[in-house]
Amino acid sequence: MSQKPKSRGRACTQTEREWERSGGEEAPSTSRGPSGAASQSGRRAEPHPAPGPRSQKQLELKVAELVQFLLIKDQRKIPIRRADILRHVVGDYKDVLPELLRRAAERLEYVFGYRLVELEPRSNTYILVNTLEPVEEDAEVRGDQDTPTTGLLMIVLGLIFMKGNSIKETEVWDFLRRLGVYPTKKHLIFGDPKKLITEDFVRQRYLEYRRIPHTDPVDYELQWGPRTNLETSKMKVLKFVAKVHNQDPKDWPAQYCEALAEEEARARPQTGGPAPAAAAAPSS
Repeated sequence: MSQKPKSRGRACTQTEREWERSGGEEAPSTSRGPSGAASQSGRRAEPHPAPGPRSQKQLELKVAELVQFLLIKDQRKIPIRRADILRHVVGDYKDVLPELLRRAAERLEYVFGYRLVELEPRSNTYILVNTLEPVEEDAEVRGDQDTPTTGLLMIVLGLIFMKGNSIKETEVWDFLRRLGVYPTKKHLIFGDPKKLITEDFVRQRYLEYRRIPHTDPVDYELQWGPRTNLETSKMKVLKFVAKVHNQDPKDWPAQYCEALAEEEARARPQTGGPAPAAAAAPSS
């Protein structure tokens, strides 16, 4: 009679040790059941237990990893297989794959001007389609490898317009950091983002970059450059912003009225310009 408790104690210890040897990582999840032996027999067939909820930071890191993977794979212009996404990126996050793909698709279109498309229904293969209408046709902005730097430019132009036609540089980076673009880190697509925004776009006259006086620490502001005013319009940029947010341009009344006024001003002939001179020609 006195030996039975001892044998039960030894059997329990042996079972726990065998479970740890067979898959120690799954032990914490299966131990939540009232019977350790029942949990073991019921969970052995499952390679991964049901994970707990992930934090927003964990999801954002995984989304950033997925975006980088898709961009790298797309460089070969070969359809990207779902199996490769699961194997090389998703891993233990398989249960939230639809959410990861949704967030990655939003970031790809928002930041890079690419749309994530499944080739055929249930084909489990994807491609990236460049859907962003470039602001201009000059290859200099797109870069030597046809990188979608225009997408980043449109984001900055949108930030400037929505902030009252001028924005602090610190505010720009505060926003871009949330999209995985940092001023001090080399980017897979943009290279040196700070140089691209504060030097290249400025040299190409898409942006104006000025120091704000009497600021400590020193800060700079960004405004539209003359080339932007010639090659695009506030209405086009507002429509871009609206598309990103899946809204109507009229949802921003102040910006819409400003953009509409600019459209009307551009439609009016300039006094003393070529239009009046051409109109006077037939009467002469």
